[in-house]
Amino acid sequence: MPANTAREDAEAGAEAGAEAGPPAEAVAPLMRGIAVLRRLTEAGGTLSPSALERDTGLARSTVDRITATLSRMGYVRLDGRDVVLTPRVMELGNAYLAALRLPALLAARADALADELDESVSLAVADLDGIRFIHQATRRRAMSVSFRIGDLLPAERTAPGTLFAAEWTRAEWRRWRDRRAADPKDASFPAVPSRSPSAADDFESRAEEAGREGWALDDQLIEPGLVTVSVPVREPGTGRVACVASVVSHTSRHSADGLRTTLLPRLRTAVAAMEDELREAPRLLPGPPPSGLAGWTTASKHELGREFVESLARGLTVLTAFGEGRSALPLTEVARATGLARATARRALITYEHLGLVTAGPDRTFTLTPRVLDLGFPPLSRSTLPRLAGPRLRALADLLHEPTALAVLVPGPEPEVQYTAWAGASRVLTVDFAVGTRLPAASTSLGRVLLADTDAPLPPALAEVRAQGYALADEELESGLRAIAVPLRDRSGRTVAALTVATHAARRTLADCVQGLLPALRATAAHIETDLHTASRFTPVPPA
Repeated sequence: MPANTAREDAEAGAEAGAEAGPPAEAVAPLMRGIAVLRRLTEAGGTLSPSALERDTGLARSTVDRITATLSRMGYVRLDGRDVVLTPRVMELGNAYLAALRLPALLAARADALADELDESVSLAVADLDGIRFIHQATRRRAMSVSFRIGDLLPAERTAPGTLFAAEWTRAEWRRWRDRRAADPKDASFPAVPSRSPSAADDFESRAEEAGREGWALDDQLIEPGLVTVSVPVREPGTGRVACVASVVSHTSRHSADGLRTTLLPRLRTAVAAMEDELREAPRLLPGPPPSGLAGWTTASKHELGREFVESLARGLTVLTAFGEGRSALPLTEVARATGLARATARRALITYEHLGLVTAGPDRTFTLTPRVLDLGFPPLSRSTLPRLAGPRLRALADLLHEPTALAVLVPGPEPEVQYTAWAGASRVLTVDFAVGTRLPAASTSLGRVLLADTDAPLPPALAEVRAQGYALADEELESGLRAIAVPLRDRSGRTVAALTVATHAARRTLADCVQGLLPALRATAAHIETDLHTASRFTPVPPA
């Protein structure tokens, strides 16, 4: 049987299964939990329980149990009346991106091209009849022209989409036509504006031309002013499109024809280097799988009782079994990696296959799909460190009844610290530094922690700060003001910011600061670092 015919038959079978409804072995609580995560993602990361109830069609009691379970897992937090996605939910998308391996292999090439051209560069993969971004190298300008990692766009309104469509089967073209008929305004693609009724009517001819030419242009198909030139990055051996690299600009900088004549040759050179990277990449040995997940979910169920939906928690842990060197896993390996019973893992995989989050290969292995990025990734992929740290600062201030702050170092002949986030305390006598305030680094506990992170020889006072892991300032900046600070480190171990608690000398002695404030301060810093390490694995997190 020809390969294309076999592929079309498989696709037709999958579509028929989806139309028939979920399989009997699908896990209903897991499906409901995925629906809640998707709706939160579509809404930008925050919704009230009543809005989730309305938008998902679930009973309020069901929404409350799902959000309580997701909160226990660290994937959401309950903020007053709202449910808010947290950085830890990005571990699901990280599992897909790590298993895919393309960002790890090609991101440096994309970043270098963006620096060379002084334009934004993106990498995108196919997702059914759409495209989804897996890497963005952006230019920091007032007029930004990039999407978020994980954003889904309709294929016909993008240059990468025409290149992927050049390889579509008849079944894939049929699915595209059905989707356009059912969704004439692209309402199912919240990352793009509504389209006009005539948009992309020439998509099939553009896809044919893109396949023939080996490159494609987007001349303001998404919105006025946005232009893109794209080239496919092909898999070694098969020659199929693995991903598409694009240079993105706007018409005040380049016309579409200008992109083709000026930047396409340099993009092609970069893509050739990317294909060399794929060809020469060594085979990865599987990394260590997560551990203790099944035991953790059981303990949580015993502690929280009915409010903890164990089947949802266990189902979500299945996604984290995938990762570097673990891109295609058999059922037995998924069960071993998560500590789940084989039957439990199997039902979760059946559920995910129905939802389009995994695909089953002919060799009886399972692979994550780009749809995993729907589970909270896009709203959090543009986070800054102050935004990540904000809720943790507020919780620390409430716990200690003292103001807390985050700051970064501003280098110069006389280094300064700049406050980037702040949480006050409800006291008559309190410290209040506005975000953006700058102070001499040498006179603050924050500054000493930041200055101590250097490879250069340190004066004794800073060497002591580095050795003990904290700095204490006693009435040096202002009479009565005492402050203690600890470093915040990125994934490489480099100090990128510092966290402080301030108090009045009449309230706490120096010993009280070390014994009473430092443990909670360090615990909060550890939580912020965990959030930062998760969020920054495949996306840059600016420190300010």
